[in-house]
Amino acid sequence: MPLLKGREMIPLFALLLFCGATAPCAPPFSATPSSSPSAGPERMAQNFKDSTITILYDNNRFDPRLKTEWGFSCLVRGLGKTILFDTGGDGAALLFNMRQLGIEPAEVDAVVLSHIHGDHTGGLGGFLEKNSHVVVYLPGSFPGNFKKAVMSLGARVEEVLEAKELFPGAYTTGELGGGIREQALALKTTEGLVVITGCAHPGIVSMVRKAREITGEDRVYLVIGGFHLGGEPPSRIESIAKEFRLLSVQKVAPCHCSGDGTRKVFRQRFGADYIESGVGKIITLPTSE
Repeated sequence: MPLLKGREMIPLFALLLFCGATAPCAPPFSATPSSSPSAGPERMAQNFKDSTITILYDNNRFDPRLKTEWGFSCLVRGLGKTILFDTGGDGAALLFNMRQLGIEPAEVDAVVLSHIHGDHTGGLGGFLEKNSHVVVYLPGSFPGNFKKAVMSLGARVEEVLEAKELFPGAYTTGELGGGIREQALALKTTEGLVVITGCAHPGIVSMVRKAREITGEDRVYLVIGGFHLGGEPPSRIESIAKEFRLLSVQKVAPCHCSGDGTRKVFRQRFGADYIESGVGKIITLPTSE
């Protein structure tokens, strides 16, 4: 039984496959309803000269105009290609936030999906209904039905197995982890790497190490995204903060599943280099290499 009307989408059994026990999960694809809340006055899209990361979907609030829901998505601009990293759990919420921020779906050139959980893939169907002229980079371990569903909406699928450069200045770590397979995105800048993670199921430290290894860059300007440390004891979070310092991490912006305890510890340990984040936060990056 399809989850989406009128489309060859994911069968119901796949919903259980996509939704792991480690995080609340929306359907793999969430279609945009026929009517959605009014976005109010919309701002014109900005002409970004600098590289930026805009958090489009998060369960932490930053911009009060935006919907705050469980999941993660961010937009990377200024690298020659505009990248949508993850799509949150709901297409309607993702598109609403994009409208409020003056971001057109047509701006996006590529979608990178970190892992299979619905709070990172659930907005994809709604997004592709607005812009299917994209390449979707997803871990090769994604089920075949998911890949077919993406292609049925008109997008091109590129399976990621090993680490590689996706386009100049943007790298995937490749599939990592022995359980939930996940990729991170690494961006090269003049001040070091920017590492973006969805949930960091394979371990946030391991993913940062891998990003350094594949790019040959030891400096890490920023780590942003889900650290998957919600509910972890302070001692473990402290040890990870220390590991970050040993890995030459300059700035941090924990989001999504990082947890309030993690945000507190990293805020204390990184001081001015801690970036308060949440849905709607825009971070200007150093010049890309």
